Amino acid sequence: MTTATIQAVRVQRTLSATPERVFDAWLDPEALSQFMKPGGAHRSADAATDPRVGGRFVITMLEENRVFPHTGEYLEIDRPRKLVFTWYSKATSMAKSTVTVELAPVAGGKTELTLTHVGVPQDQMDNHNGGWTAIMDLLQGVLNS
Repeated sequence: MTTATIQAVRVQRTLSATPERVFDAWLDPEALSQFMKPGGAHRSADAATDPRVGGRFVITMLEENRVFPHTGEYLEIDRPRKLVFTWYSKATSMAKSTVTVELAPVAGGKTELTLTHVGVPQDQMDNHNGGWTAIMDLLQGVLNS
């Protein structure tokens, strides 16, 4: 039996919003439901959060007749600098993994966001990189509205 090598996906983006606004979007269920839906306009999402260390979240991505539930637990909440949470998706073979969102202020009221997802099997790297990249695009749209 072979085992997949566990890797980390890292996505960086400069967003046109303050670190506080970006951080708060990650904990707000309404905002999450708007940007945690990679895959195009035909996809939607529902989200529920309990934003405290030890609290849990549920994000359900919906696409026509398919449902993609994602769950996790908040491990670290350091507003507005860092958010760490576990990430579990029944749609992948991945056991619980960890996502770290780090935010740094940039001149002009912008934010440098670095997202690191540790625990992604090698064969799912491209899919997760594409998904998190699409989520960053959607997040910027939410921050612009």
